[in-house]
Amino acid sequence: MNRIIAPVATLLAVAIPFAVAAHPGHGETEGFSIIHYFSEPVHALASVAGLGILLFVLTRYFSRRSGDKNA
Repeated sequence: MNRIIAPVATLLAVAIPFAVAAHPGHGETEGFSIIHYFSEPVHALASVAGLGILLFVLTRYFSRRSGDKNA
């Protein structure tokens, strides 16, 4: 699991400045509302990717823990 966490953490550290940069579209919806983050494609893509990574890591973590209890 540690072999996965280090590269993912590095990738996130490099990608965060690009994810928080201002982009065209501010003004169509309120900039700091939840609607903005789900309606703008830039934020929606990042949200889906983040949820996918979170689900993958949690699935791997809990599947390994359940395997340890049966052994």
